[in-house]
Amino acid sequence: MGEKLNWDVEYYKKENGEIPVEDFLLMLNPKLRAKAYSDIMLLKLLGINIRAPYSVPIKGDKYKGLFELRTKFSSDITRIFYFLYDKNKFILLHGFVKKANKPPESELERALNYKKDYESRCQDD
Repeated sequence: MGEKLNWDVEYYKKENGEIPVEDFLLMLNPKLRAKAYSDIMLLKLLGINIRAPYSVPIKGDKYKGLFELRTKFSSDITRIFYFLYDKNKFILLHGFVKKANKPPESELERALNYKKDYESRCQDD
């Protein structure tokens, strides 16, 4: 049996101190927020073994390494973009309420920019 990793989940923090996923979660209705927190805990518990329908990789070479954590509660659907940093740490980048089948390009670009920002600032530590 392989060694069991402990998975960490961290919220991306912008240089100005804003935490996009936290802000996003706080604007959701309480039941949807509770479900989203429950899915975040599932990510922490399962780590890289989390699968659809909870998590899927973003398609396309440009977005390689980005995943979306999928939360559904009644007719509401949210997505939280994240990536694996280091061996066992997931960074939650930002979330949005899903309205179309594919994530909007603007949301993907924002997640990608946050990921690049996080990686560049973490290497300065």
